[in-house]
Amino acid sequence: MKKLLIVLIFITSFSFGQKRGSEICSELKSQMNSNMLNLAKVQYPGDENIDAKYYKIDISVDHINKQINSIVEVKFEVLSDELNTFFLDLSSVLTVSSVEYSDGNSSGVVSFNHNSDKLNITAHRQLTKGEQYSVLISYSGRPITSGFASFTFGTTPNGNASIYTLSQPYGTSDWWPCKDTPADKADSSDVWITVDKSLIPVSNGKLVEIVDNGLTNTYKWKNHYPIAQYLISMAISNFTVYEHNFVVNDSTTLDVIHYNYPENYNANRISDLNRTIPMLQVFSDLFGEYPYPNEKYGHAEFGWGGGMEHQTISSMGAYNQDIVAHELAHQWFGDKVTCKNWQNIWLNEGFATYSESLYREFTSGYLDYMSSVRFDMGRAKVATGSIYVNNINTISSIFDPNRTYSKGAVVLHMLRNVIGDQLFFESLKAYSDDPDLAYNVAETEDFQRIVESVSGQDLDYFFSQWIYGENYPKYSAAWSSIKNGESFNVEVDLQQSTNSDPRHFIMPVDFKFSFDNSDTTVTVFNNLGNQKFNFTFQSDPSNLEIDPEFKILRDIQQVTKVDEDNDLQPNQIKLFQNFPNPFNPSTAIKFSLPKESNVELAIYDLLGNKILTLINSKYGIGTHTINFNPADYNKQLSSAVYIYTITSGDTEISKKMLLVK
Repeated sequence: MKKLLIVLIFITSFSFGQKRGSEICSELKSQMNSNMLNLAKVQYPGDENIDAKYYKIDISVDHINKQINSIVEVKFEVLSDELNTFFLDLSSVLTVSSVEYSDGNSSGVVSFNHNSDKLNITAHRQLTKGEQYSVLISYSGRPITSGFASFTFGTTPNGNASIYTLSQPYGTSDWWPCKDTPADKADSSDVWITVDKSLIPVSNGKLVEIVDNGLTNTYKWKNHYPIAQYLISMAISNFTVYEHNFVVNDSTTLDVIHYNYPENYNANRISDLNRTIPMLQVFSDLFGEYPYPNEKYGHAEFGWGGGMEHQTISSMGAYNQDIVAHELAHQWFGDKVTCKNWQNIWLNEGFATYSESLYREFTSGYLDYMSSVRFDMGRAKVATGSIYVNNINTISSIFDPNRTYSKGAVVLHMLRNVIGDQLFFESLKAYSDDPDLAYNVAETEDFQRIVESVSGQDLDYFFSQWIYGENYPKYSAAWSSIKNGESFNVEVDLQQSTNSDPRHFIMPVDFKFSFDNSDTTVTVFNNLGNQKFNFTFQSDPSNLEIDPEFKILRDIQQVTKVDEDNDLQPNQIKLFQNFPNPFNPSTAIKFSLPKESNVELAIYDLLGNKILTLINSKYGIGTHTINFNPADYNKQLSSAVYIYTITSGDTEISKKMLLVK
């Protein structure tokens, strides 16, 4: 949005000593070269004829020669009536040596071809719908690194080995064969990692065994919960381990384990890591019980500068409060309930970003919460396009920091104010625990369904405009107060600048009226671009504020008190400031006459050239409103300041107005 008026983007008066979690994650993700992501390399969203049920990765990592040797088992259910061939995503950089099958009754070798990053497998016989089938794929090579850091042979600051993965969004197939889409979660997974004895490999779930092979160890990690392919991870280094625990409930204590580069393990790091326990408590209270109570939570340090919410073990390149909160919140929103497709990535990132603000609220208070929200509002105002990602071919589009992260978070803030605190937090828990969504995948409509069910409200207007629409409302208001006996009649004319999609936003809007010794806030439901609201008060309001508590992502362009005094002296004409101002495409010009008079109302440019005459006729006593839309007069005016002048007899009055396109 580069309109003339949008130079006054709100910058919060609160400051953050360090970059926030959403900033670190989103900036790094959005800055990745789009050329590093080639959607053609993944047959997104995978083979629709199979439903992945289980993955087992048995991988040997040679950090000296930067090679891997791996055997991956993929179990799946057949979804089509007749299936002879199927495919998995796997980078063609890796060399597949064999593919074996098992159908529960027999096993053996099957034929395959591997090209264009697609492993095509021919079953040993025709498969039928509902049948369980598994393949064992043996392969080796040096994985490429695409996207963020899909598979990286790196080093720690002191030069020790650091091997790590970050597969989101399309990088899983860079290092192991899978159905590369978040829509198809496996029911469980195993990751067995064989490395030199000087190294510790970390993965999802619980460490069930360490096998001593002589020069190497094999660490066997078991995950018992459904998992999306991109959340399966490895982090390998000469870690220093820091452990503590969190009481989940009366019968369960969670292991909280952190794997740190030794050179970074110090008192400051321990202090950062100790935040995890109170965060687990706050988020458990807000969102429901930690999703993986029988396994673990923790952090594994890696060489990428942000953070990644790998299930049960977030990979971390920074450790400030906000990023630790961000990645932990993902265990509920992103891992337990995962976006079904990358178009709905806000269900992951918007929720985690908003959780940073929630943690501030429930530990430091509401002012800290609002400073965080208003920071996100500032970024959200420069977002372009809809939160629903229409172009998922580039990283910068999927992980847009202003749109996916900040605007997604602000949508939740606004939703909270629309339905109220109690129903909002009930909705978050219901969404996380819904039997169809928990440990499964979701789209925006699923979240909307939950919130509508909990709140009893029809919120289609809210989600359609904020998730699928663009931009945000820009309000102007003109108001008047007229004494009527012992009370005062107050009229507020609320207007919105015309938007692209939707043309006007529908929202509850707060009006705060100030009186001599008090104030009153009234909430109205604004569903028109130009709408009048009437109130009666026992005192005369001295001031009006629109949305004073920043419940809405908005601009307040102008709030004007209009003096409707008609006790005019003879020959006295009043010309009011046009409203809204600035305007696009139309504005209202009001004037008052003390008696019936001939009136000319004309528009001039700043050089004094008359552009057009709006009226030139006789008007009666009282206040009159003329609507000015250049298009109605077949005029194409550019963004500029114009003069409108009213002339009656010897009286001439002029005012300025601003057209913004």
